[in-house]
Amino acid sequence: MPQHIIIAGGGSAGWMAAALFARLRPAPLTRITLVESDAIGTIGVGEATVPILQDFNRLLGVHEPEFVAATQGSFKLGIEFVDWGHLGNRHFHGFGDFGAPIEGTAPHHHWHRLRTAGREQDPIDAWSMPAILARQDRFAPPEASRGEAAEYRYAYHFDAGLYACLLRSYAQSRGVAHMEGRIVDVERDPHSGDVAALRLDGDRRLDGDIFIDCTGFASRLLGAELGVALVDWSGWLPANRAIAQGSARAGRFTPFTRSTALTAGWQWRIPLQHRTGNGLVYSSRYLSDDEAAHILTSNLDGDAIGEPRLLRFTTGRREQFWAHNVIAIGLAAGFMEPLESTSLQLVQTGLARLAELLPHGRVAPPIRTEYNRETIAEYERIRDFLIAHYCISQRPEPFWRDSANMALPDTLTHKLALWDAMGRVPMYDLESHAEPSWAAILLGQGRIPQGHDPAADRMSLESMAALVAARRDTLQAAAARLPQHDHFVRRTCHAQAA
Repeated sequence: MPQHIIIAGGGSAGWMAAALFARLRPAPLTRITLVESDAIGTIGVGEATVPILQDFNRLLGVHEPEFVAATQGSFKLGIEFVDWGHLGNRHFHGFGDFGAPIEGTAPHHHWHRLRTAGREQDPIDAWSMPAILARQDRFAPPEASRGEAAEYRYAYHFDAGLYACLLRSYAQSRGVAHMEGRIVDVERDPHSGDVAALRLDGDRRLDGDIFIDCTGFASRLLGAELGVALVDWSGWLPANRAIAQGSARAGRFTPFTRSTALTAGWQWRIPLQHRTGNGLVYSSRYLSDDEAAHILTSNLDGDAIGEPRLLRFTTGRREQFWAHNVIAIGLAAGFMEPLESTSLQLVQTGLARLAELLPHGRVAPPIRTEYNRETIAEYERIRDFLIAHYCISQRPEPFWRDSANMALPDTLTHKLALWDAMGRVPMYDLESHAEPSWAAILLGQGRIPQGHDPAADRMSLESMAALVAARRDTLQAAAARLPQHDHFVRRTCHAQAA
């Protein structure tokens, strides 16, 4: 008998699940049905991603220019952080490192040595190809560069609603059934406790074997029906509100997301071809919704489009992500705010993990245990990375001072202690962000370590300075050969007017 996979909920998460399983588990061994209600809607706003979405689209066979055009998208080299460490602070977290290791040692240790000796005045960004390109609003895929200058990756900005439509067409063309309806009840097997069927409005019944919960914050199956609680992380990540607002395109068409710290949170700017996505993430303890809406609309660089949308959330994760025969994906599994664009990353990695572990038949308990172990570890590593953005800030406002003074998870405490001692970041299991990402945030906000790796002292200062100067010339020359971001988009993936 074919295994019947029911996906509860649409949006980006639901249709990513449908598309992936249609690709990896085609009929006749698998039936896939997605049920969603137009009355409920989705959270989707202008979305920013991380580079692994390239892998997802490539697996599906979705051609990049068609994807970018269909979603009114643009390209992303990383995130520019403004005013995070202190007012006037500006740094860049790019999708790449700071060059190849020098005699086996990471470049930021050599940067620290040169800086300590008074031989380096520029920030570490000057050693980053994505940061150099971003500063000049230039973009092309890495293969357009040469040699070491090509060691970077990129991601996308796109309209999440349009992406869901693209994936829906892909999935349905490969046999995924779509049902419109609201879930009114859930049937459980009286012996195993598994979900047996969904009851939909109109007195319809939908039975299945595996249920993927993509119902957003409601977590209709895993949370509400199975009672899997949310592990609350708001003590570490206190933002619990976001206001999203589109605006007409204006100003620079940047190949990066901008995150600007404000008195009680931060504002995002995501440039798309047909508009700019904006939002303010904040804590209601320090800022009212009306104040937040006023701040956001006052900071738009183009005319407002539509009305602001208020989103309420609690940061955290479910105690389990797979219980009985239900697996939560996306917001149904947890949420840690959009600071480093990890929402779709967690959808993608959760689905990839599920595709690897899900058998065609009975699910042995160790399979669920392993899925939960890996997913919990991934969430906790991302959690620590996000907390680090807040807790090292020197800003004086109460929101930031409280963040700087909070008790940290032990894993993050150890990371920061080792960094302070010698500029190293210990990597745990299932890290999403490698050491160069940590170095970009910590050095960018002025968290300068006391020392560096002793191996960086092997080369003479004169030789090191000459090597770094040559590297910079190589990066600058490579950047000058690449086109402006808007020119590259117009030439390769221009979208029709919305």
